[in-house]
Amino acid sequence: GFVSVVLLLLVVACSARVLNPPLPGNANENKKHQLQNFRPYNIAHRGANGEIPEESAPAYRRAIEEGADFIESDILASKDGFLICFHDVTLDAVTDIANRTEFADRKRTYEVQGENVTGFFTVDFKLKELKTLRLNQRYSFRDQQYNGKYPIITFQEYIEIALRAPRVVGIYPEIKNPVFINQHVTWAGGKRVEDVFVETLKKYGYGGAYLTKQWLKQPCFIQSFAPTSLVYVSSQTDLPKIFLIDDVDVPTQDTNQSFYEITSDAYLDYIRDYVVGIGPWKDTLVPPKDNYLQKPTSLIDRAHARHLQVHPYTYRNENQYLHFNFSQDPYLEYRYWINERKVDGLFTDFTGSLHRYQTWTQPFTS
Repeated sequence: GFVSVVLLLLVVACSARVLNPPLPGNANENKKHQLQNFRPYNIAHRGANGEIPEESAPAYRRAIEEGADFIESDILASKDGFLICFHDVTLDAVTDIANRTEFADRKRTYEVQGENVTGFFTVDFKLKELKTLRLNQRYSFRDQQYNGKYPIITFQEYIEIALRAPRVVGIYPEIKNPVFINQHVTWAGGKRVEDVFVETLKKYGYGGAYLTKQWLKQPCFIQSFAPTSLVYVSSQTDLPKIFLIDDVDVPTQDTNQSFYEITSDAYLDYIRDYVVGIGPWKDTLVPPKDNYLQKPTSLIDRAHARHLQVHPYTYRNENQYLHFNFSQDPYLEYRYWINERKVDGLFTDFTGSLHRYQTWTQPFTS
């Protein structure tokens, strides 16, 4: 009887749900499932930030669990020259900085992309100080239970999350606000943020042109809204680059060019020597009116004619982000952009939703 009870307890213990599963381990490189490239890329925008605070380690791990092909991050810098994963140049929106009285005297006003911005800037904090802050969910209508739990992570920590994944997962880092960062952070030897950025990628073995054997082993796209940064790093690495394109009323931060100039045929002919694709705001590709999509612009077709990929941003499940054409159904939105607009990748806040849609409609073959 005693033996039977012990065996029963062992069975129950072994079958119990693991409440805190281990982090992705260092899987054998030769046994990892390779990156899929037969369907548009599922790009986890700041991780699975529809569920967990953006650019946190758990958000990236959740995105990997949910099927992301690439995990995306914005790369800024601390005062002492460490690269961090963070979207805004200020800490105000998504950290607990407002409650940290010991940093109350750090509030500053700086010019950022031609406008005066007041807040607590990453460039005024050393990495050790930034690590004491905790991340919050950006949007009040999303899950708030993880607020105050997770720290800011470094570029290196983000890379290591991808490399420890049980399958090949690409990274998609953005050189964020390089003009501002280079004005406020000084590196030895006169280096720029772009130099430190590329050095970090090389340190972890990232290199190789798009779809080469080296690239497929550790996939990476480098992205930026600043065309001069993309041109600058082109001489340092052959990794594929994506030129991000903002809304129609936002000029480029470094060259002050208009949307219409950087999407002209002449400019696409120029930039394709440095990039493999563009990453436009999706509403510039198919403009909405009264929350209904109108006639598509020619930008996707013109980019594809020049063999440039198109990776639009940002796809979100919530009703306020879904145009009426899609009947509040994110799967209908994915179907439209993948089947009708023929995009090559999608930045999404909800990696699991895009992965499920693609698994149902474009499953892996044997």
